Amino acid sequence: MSAPNVPSVAVIGCGYWGKNLVRNFSRLGALSLICDAHPAARTVGAELAPQAQVVTDLEEVLQSDVSGVVIATPAETHYDITMRALLAGKDVFVEKPLALTYEQGVGVVRAAEETKAILMVGHVLEYHPAVARMLGMVQTGELGKVRYISSNRLNLGKVRREENILWSFAPHDIAVILRLMGSMPFEVAAYGGSYIQPNIADVTVTHLLFNNGVRAHIYVSWLHPFKEQRLVIIGSKKMASFDDVTKRLVLYDQRVEVQEGEPIPIKGNGDLVPFSEDEPLQLECQAFLDAVTTRRPPITDSYSGLRVLQVLQAAQRSMVMNGEPITLPIENFIEKGLPVYS
Repeated sequence: MSAPNVPSVAVIGCGYWGKNLVRNFSRLGALSLICDAHPAARTVGAELAPQAQVVTDLEEVLQSDVSGVVIATPAETHYDITMRALLAGKDVFVEKPLALTYEQGVGVVRAAEETKAILMVGHVLEYHPAVARMLGMVQTGELGKVRYISSNRLNLGKVRREENILWSFAPHDIAVILRLMGSMPFEVAAYGGSYIQPNIADVTVTHLLFNNGVRAHIYVSWLHPFKEQRLVIIGSKKMASFDDVTKRLVLYDQRVEVQEGEPIPIKGNGDLVPFSEDEPLQLECQAFLDAVTTRRPPITDSYSGLRVLQVLQAAQRSMVMNGEPITLPIENFIEKGLPVYS
Protein backbone atom coordinates (compact mmCIF):
# COMPACT_ATOMS: atom_id res chain seq x y z
CA MET A 1 0.00 0.00 0.00
CA SER A 2 1.17 3.53 -0.73
CA ALA A 3 1.38 6.26 1.89
CA PRO A 4 -1.60 8.64 2.29
CA ASN A 5 -1.76 11.33 -0.40
CA VAL A 6 1.05 9.64 -2.36
CA PRO A 7 0.17 8.10 -5.74
CA SER A 8 0.43 4.32 -5.82
CA VAL A 9 2.72 2.76 -8.43
CA ALA A 10 3.79 -0.63 -9.71
CA VAL A 11 7.32 -1.41 -10.86
CA ILE A 12 7.43 -3.82 -13.79
CA GLY A 13 10.78 -5.59 -13.90
CA CYS A 14 13.04 -5.70 -10.85
CA GLY A 15 16.33 -6.88 -12.32
CA TYR A 16 19.66 -5.03 -12.50
CA TRP A 17 18.13 -1.54 -12.67
CA GLY A 18 14.55 -2.22 -11.68
CA LYS A 19 15.49 -3.09 -8.12
CA ASN A 20 16.85 0.46 -7.71
CA LEU A 21 13.45 1.80 -8.74
CA VAL A 22 11.80 -0.61 -6.29
CA ARG A 23 14.03 0.72 -3.51
CA ASN A 24 13.34 4.38 -4.26
CA PHE A 25 9.59 4.17 -4.81
CA SER A 26 9.34 2.10 -1.64
CA ARG A 27 11.24 4.75 0.34
CA LEU A 28 8.93 7.40 -1.08
CA GLY A 29 5.93 5.46 0.20
CA ALA A 30 4.47 4.90 -3.27
CA LEU A 31 5.15 1.26 -4.16
CA SER A 32 2.18 -1.11 -4.12
CA LEU A 33 3.05 -3.77 -6.69
CA ILE A 34 6.13 -5.44 -8.15
CA CYS A 35 5.66 -7.39 -11.38
CA ASP A 36 8.33 -9.87 -12.46
CA ALA A 37 8.11 -13.56 -13.32
CA HIS A 38 11.67 -14.30 -12.14
CA PRO A 39 11.77 -16.10 -8.76
CA ALA A 40 14.34 -13.58 -7.49
CA ALA A 41 11.64 -10.89 -7.57
CA ARG A 42 10.16 -12.16 -4.32
CA THR A 43 13.54 -11.89 -2.63
CA VAL A 44 13.99 -8.33 -3.92
CA GLY A 45 10.50 -7.45 -2.74
CA ALA A 46 11.02 -8.93 0.71
CA GLU A 47 14.31 -7.08 1.17
CA LEU A 48 13.51 -3.69 -0.38
CA ALA A 49 9.73 -3.32 -0.28
CA PRO A 50 8.08 -5.77 2.14
CA GLN A 51 4.83 -3.81 1.95
CA ALA A 52 4.50 -4.40 -1.81
CA GLN A 53 2.73 -7.35 -3.37
CA VAL A 54 4.74 -9.34 -5.92
CA VAL A 55 2.85 -10.57 -9.00
CA THR A 56 3.99 -12.37 -12.13
CA ASP A 57 1.32 -11.36 -14.65
CA LEU A 58 1.33 -7.91 -16.27
CA GLU A 59 -2.44 -8.08 -16.58
CA GLU A 60 -2.73 -8.02 -12.78
CA VAL A 61 -0.96 -4.65 -12.77
CA LEU A 62 -3.07 -3.24 -15.60
CA GLN A 63 -6.28 -4.24 -13.86
CA SER A 64 -5.14 -2.95 -10.46
CA ASP A 65 -5.96 0.45 -8.99
CA VAL A 66 -2.37 1.79 -9.07
CA SER A 67 -2.10 5.26 -10.56
CA GLY A 68 1.19 4.73 -12.38
CA VAL A 69 3.42 2.01 -13.72
CA VAL A 70 7.20 2.11 -13.86
CA ILE A 71 8.71 0.02 -16.66
CA ALA A 72 12.22 -1.37 -16.21
CA THR A 73 12.12 -4.27 -18.63
CA PRO A 74 14.39 -4.92 -21.68
CA ALA A 75 14.28 -2.15 -24.28
CA GLU A 76 12.54 -4.27 -26.91
CA THR A 77 9.50 -4.58 -24.61
CA HIS A 78 9.11 -0.87 -23.83
CA TYR A 79 6.77 -0.01 -26.69
CA ASP A 80 4.34 -2.86 -26.11
CA ILE A 81 4.15 -2.55 -22.31
CA THR A 82 3.92 1.24 -22.42
CA MET A 83 1.08 1.14 -24.95
CA ARG A 84 -0.81 -1.45 -22.91
CA ALA A 85 -0.37 0.59 -19.73
CA LEU A 86 -1.51 3.83 -21.38
CA LEU A 87 -4.59 2.15 -22.87
CA ALA A 88 -5.35 0.76 -19.40
CA GLY A 89 -5.52 4.32 -18.10
CA LYS A 90 -2.21 4.38 -16.26
CA ASP A 91 0.42 7.08 -16.06
CA VAL A 92 3.78 5.69 -17.19
CA PHE A 93 7.43 6.11 -16.28
CA VAL A 94 9.43 4.04 -18.79
CA GLU A 95 13.16 3.59 -18.67
CA LYS A 96 15.18 4.70 -21.70
CA PRO A 97 14.79 4.29 -24.59
CA LEU A 98 11.14 5.19 -25.09
CA ALA A 99 10.94 2.68 -27.97
CA LEU A 100 13.24 1.18 -30.58
CA THR A 101 12.12 3.31 -33.54
CA TYR A 102 11.06 6.90 -33.98
CA GLU A 103 7.70 5.87 -35.44
CA GLN A 104 7.01 3.63 -32.44
CA GLY A 105 7.92 6.56 -30.22
CA VAL A 106 5.46 8.82 -32.03
CA GLY A 107 2.76 6.17 -31.53
CA VAL A 108 3.40 6.06 -27.80
CA VAL A 109 3.39 9.86 -27.51
CA ARG A 110 0.09 10.05 -29.40
CA ALA A 111 -1.43 7.42 -27.11
CA ALA A 112 -0.38 9.44 -24.06
CA GLU A 113 -1.91 12.58 -25.56
CA GLU A 114 -5.18 10.82 -26.35
CA THR A 115 -5.49 9.28 -22.89
CA LYS A 116 -4.28 12.49 -21.19
CA ALA A 117 -1.69 10.42 -19.35
CA ILE A 118 1.64 11.42 -17.87
CA LEU A 119 4.40 9.78 -19.90
CA MET A 120 7.90 10.13 -18.49
CA VAL A 121 11.17 8.69 -19.80
CA GLY A 122 14.03 7.61 -17.53
CA HIS A 123 16.80 10.04 -18.37
CA VAL A 124 18.13 10.09 -14.81
CA LEU A 125 21.14 12.36 -15.42
CA GLU A 126 18.83 15.27 -16.13
CA TYR A 127 17.88 15.12 -12.45
CA HIS A 128 21.48 15.08 -11.21
CA PRO A 129 22.14 18.17 -9.05
CA ALA A 130 25.56 18.64 -10.68
CA VAL A 131 24.04 18.61 -14.17
CA ALA A 132 21.44 21.11 -12.99
CA ARG A 133 24.27 23.39 -11.84
CA MET A 134 25.97 23.07 -15.24
CA LEU A 135 22.71 23.92 -16.98
CA GLY A 136 22.50 27.04 -14.84
CA MET A 137 26.04 28.02 -15.88
CA VAL A 138 25.05 27.71 -19.54
CA GLN A 139 21.76 29.56 -19.21
CA THR A 140 23.18 32.48 -17.19
CA GLY A 141 26.12 32.90 -19.54
CA GLU A 142 28.70 32.19 -16.82
CA LEU A 143 30.67 30.04 -19.28
CA GLY A 144 30.26 32.49 -22.13
CA LYS A 145 29.31 31.14 -25.53
CA VAL A 146 29.32 27.36 -25.55
CA ARG A 147 31.88 26.12 -28.06
CA TYR A 148 31.77 22.37 -27.67
CA ILE A 149 30.69 19.63 -25.28
CA SER A 150 32.29 16.25 -24.68
CA SER A 151 30.97 13.30 -22.73
CA ASN A 152 32.78 10.05 -21.91
CA ARG A 153 31.04 7.04 -20.36
CA LEU A 154 33.54 4.21 -20.17
CA ASN A 155 33.97 1.04 -18.11
CA LEU A 156 34.77 -2.65 -18.20
CA GLY A 157 31.22 -3.27 -17.13
CA LYS A 158 28.10 -5.28 -17.72
CA VAL A 159 27.95 -6.33 -21.39
CA ARG A 160 24.41 -6.45 -22.77
CA ARG A 161 23.32 -9.06 -25.27
CA GLU A 162 20.00 -7.47 -26.22
CA GLU A 163 21.28 -3.96 -27.13
CA ASN A 164 24.53 -2.30 -28.16
CA ILE A 165 26.52 0.26 -26.17
CA LEU A 166 24.98 3.15 -28.12
CA TRP A 167 21.44 2.29 -27.02
CA SER A 168 22.51 1.25 -23.53
CA PHE A 169 24.80 4.11 -22.44
CA ALA A 170 24.48 7.02 -24.87
CA PRO A 171 20.82 7.99 -24.18
CA HIS A 172 21.94 9.54 -20.87
CA ASP A 173 24.51 11.75 -22.56
CA ILE A 174 22.30 12.66 -25.51
CA ALA A 175 19.50 13.72 -23.15
CA VAL A 176 21.81 15.96 -21.13
CA ILE A 177 23.45 17.54 -24.18
CA LEU A 178 20.08 18.34 -25.77
CA ARG A 179 19.00 19.92 -22.47
CA LEU A 180 22.19 21.97 -22.21
CA MET A 181 21.88 23.16 -25.81
CA GLY A 182 18.14 23.72 -25.70
CA SER A 183 17.93 22.56 -29.30
CA MET A 184 18.17 19.55 -31.57
CA PRO A 185 21.30 18.90 -33.64
CA PHE A 186 20.81 19.10 -37.39
CA GLU A 187 23.47 16.49 -38.14
CA VAL A 188 24.53 13.25 -36.43
CA ALA A 189 27.47 10.98 -37.25
CA ALA A 190 28.61 7.85 -35.41
CA TYR A 191 31.22 5.13 -35.59
CA GLY A 192 31.32 1.88 -33.67
CA GLY A 193 33.13 -1.40 -33.25
CA SER A 194 31.87 -4.90 -32.35
CA TYR A 195 34.56 -7.00 -30.67
CA ILE A 196 32.76 -9.35 -28.27
CA GLN A 197 29.53 -10.24 -30.07
CA PRO A 198 28.78 -9.97 -33.80
CA ASN A 199 26.81 -6.85 -34.77
CA ILE A 200 26.53 -5.57 -31.18
CA ALA A 201 28.79 -2.54 -30.83
CA ASP A 202 30.94 -2.42 -27.71
CA VAL A 203 32.40 1.03 -28.44
CA THR A 204 30.85 4.02 -30.22
CA VAL A 205 31.77 7.65 -30.84
CA THR A 206 28.89 9.95 -31.79
CA HIS A 207 29.20 13.51 -33.09
CA LEU A 208 26.37 16.05 -32.93
CA LEU A 209 26.42 19.32 -34.89
CA PHE A 210 24.05 22.15 -33.94
CA ASN A 211 22.84 25.08 -36.02
CA ASN A 212 24.90 27.58 -34.01
CA GLY A 213 28.11 25.72 -34.85
CA VAL A 214 28.45 23.99 -31.49
CA ARG A 215 29.65 20.42 -31.69
CA ALA A 216 29.31 17.66 -29.12
CA HIS A 217 30.90 14.26 -29.02
CA ILE A 218 29.88 11.21 -27.00
CA TYR A 219 32.32 8.36 -26.40
CA VAL A 220 30.83 5.25 -24.78
CA SER A 221 32.34 1.83 -24.14
CA TRP A 222 31.89 -1.18 -21.89
CA LEU A 223 35.24 -2.52 -23.12
CA HIS A 224 37.67 -0.14 -21.43
CA PRO A 225 40.25 -0.50 -18.61
CA PHE A 226 39.21 2.69 -16.80
CA LYS A 227 35.88 3.73 -15.40
CA GLU A 228 35.10 7.24 -16.51
CA GLN A 229 31.90 9.24 -16.49
CA ARG A 230 32.85 12.78 -17.36
CA LEU A 231 30.97 15.69 -18.94
CA VAL A 232 32.93 18.74 -20.10
CA ILE A 233 31.57 22.04 -21.41
CA ILE A 234 34.00 24.43 -23.11
CA GLY A 235 32.84 28.03 -23.14
CA SER A 236 34.37 31.24 -24.44
CA LYS A 237 34.86 32.54 -20.87
CA LYS A 238 35.18 29.47 -18.66
CA MET A 239 35.13 25.68 -18.75
CA ALA A 240 33.23 23.23 -16.56
CA SER A 241 33.86 19.55 -15.88
CA PHE A 242 31.73 17.07 -13.95
CA ASP A 243 33.28 13.75 -12.96
CA ASP A 244 30.48 11.42 -11.86
CA VAL A 245 33.00 8.84 -10.57
CA THR A 246 34.72 11.17 -8.10
CA LYS A 247 31.56 13.32 -7.71
CA ARG A 248 33.46 16.53 -8.45
CA LEU A 249 32.14 19.52 -10.39
CA VAL A 250 34.93 21.96 -11.24
CA LEU A 251 34.66 25.39 -12.85
CA TYR A 252 37.86 26.42 -14.61
CA ASP A 253 38.72 30.06 -15.23
CA GLN A 254 40.38 29.09 -18.50
CA ARG A 255 39.97 30.27 -22.07
CA VAL A 256 41.85 31.39 -25.16
CA GLU A 257 42.13 35.10 -25.89
CA VAL A 258 43.39 36.68 -29.10
CA GLN A 259 46.01 39.29 -28.23
CA GLU A 260 47.59 41.27 -31.08
CA GLY A 261 46.42 38.63 -33.51
CA GLU A 262 47.84 35.73 -31.50
CA PRO A 263 45.70 33.14 -29.68
CA ILE A 264 46.90 33.08 -26.07
CA PRO A 265 45.79 30.38 -23.59
CA ILE A 266 44.66 31.87 -20.28
CA LYS A 267 45.12 29.25 -17.57
CA GLY A 268 43.25 30.12 -14.40
CA ASN A 269 42.37 28.11 -11.35
CA GLY A 270 39.78 25.39 -11.11
CA ASP A 271 37.29 25.84 -8.28
CA LEU A 272 35.09 23.11 -6.86
CA VAL A 273 31.40 23.89 -7.25
CA PRO A 274 29.18 22.49 -4.48
CA PHE A 275 25.95 20.70 -5.34
CA SER A 276 23.30 18.78 -3.49
CA GLU A 277 24.07 15.18 -2.53
CA ASP A 278 20.49 14.09 -3.22
CA GLU A 279 20.36 10.80 -5.15
CA PRO A 280 19.44 11.60 -8.77
CA LEU A 281 17.25 8.50 -9.05
CA GLN A 282 15.26 9.48 -5.99
CA LEU A 283 14.77 12.96 -7.45
CA GLU A 284 13.62 11.36 -10.69
CA CYS A 285 11.17 9.07 -8.92
CA GLN A 286 9.81 12.00 -6.93
CA ALA A 287 9.40 13.95 -10.17
CA PHE A 288 7.17 11.18 -11.52
CA LEU A 289 5.03 11.17 -8.38
CA ASP A 290 4.76 14.97 -8.54
CA ALA A 291 3.71 14.81 -12.20
CA VAL A 292 1.06 12.19 -11.44
CA THR A 293 -0.29 14.39 -8.63
CA THR A 294 -0.15 17.81 -10.32
CA ARG A 295 -0.73 16.62 -13.93
CA ARG A 296 2.19 18.82 -15.00
CA PRO A 297 4.70 17.04 -17.26
CA PRO A 298 8.16 16.36 -15.82
CA ILE A 299 11.25 17.72 -17.56
CA THR A 300 11.89 14.28 -19.11
CA ASP A 301 8.46 14.09 -20.68
CA SER A 302 7.39 12.11 -23.72
CA TYR A 303 8.70 14.74 -26.15
CA SER A 304 12.09 14.66 -24.47
CA GLY A 305 12.15 10.89 -24.92
CA LEU A 306 11.16 11.24 -28.56
CA ARG A 307 13.95 13.73 -29.29
CA VAL A 308 16.55 11.43 -27.76
CA LEU A 309 15.09 8.52 -29.73
CA GLN A 310 15.40 10.43 -33.00
CA VAL A 311 19.08 11.20 -32.32
CA LEU A 312 19.74 7.58 -31.33
CA GLN A 313 18.13 6.27 -34.48
CA ALA A 314 20.15 8.66 -36.63
CA ALA A 315 23.36 7.64 -34.85
CA GLN A 316 22.58 3.96 -35.38
CA ARG A 317 21.94 4.55 -39.08
CA SER A 318 25.19 6.52 -39.42
CA MET A 319 27.13 3.78 -37.66
CA VAL A 320 25.77 1.15 -40.05
CA MET A 321 26.86 3.40 -42.91
CA ASN A 322 30.40 3.66 -41.52
CA GLY A 323 30.03 7.14 -40.09
CA GLU A 324 28.17 8.87 -42.91
CA PRO A 325 26.53 12.01 -41.44
CA ILE A 326 22.76 11.87 -41.11
CA THR A 327 20.71 15.05 -41.36
CA LEU A 328 17.91 15.06 -38.82
CA PRO A 329 14.50 15.76 -40.36
CA ILE A 330 13.35 18.21 -37.71
CA GLU A 331 10.32 18.91 -39.87
CA ASN A 332 9.03 15.49 -38.80
CA PHE A 333 8.20 17.01 -35.44
CA ILE A 334 6.47 19.98 -37.00
CA GLU A 335 4.48 17.85 -39.46
CA LYS A 336 3.23 15.69 -36.60
CA GLY A 337 2.37 18.71 -34.47
CA LEU A 338 5.02 17.86 -31.87
CA PRO A 339 6.95 20.56 -30.01
CA VAL A 340 10.62 21.06 -30.84
CA TYR A 341 13.19 23.06 -28.93
CA SER A 342 13.11 26.73 -29.81
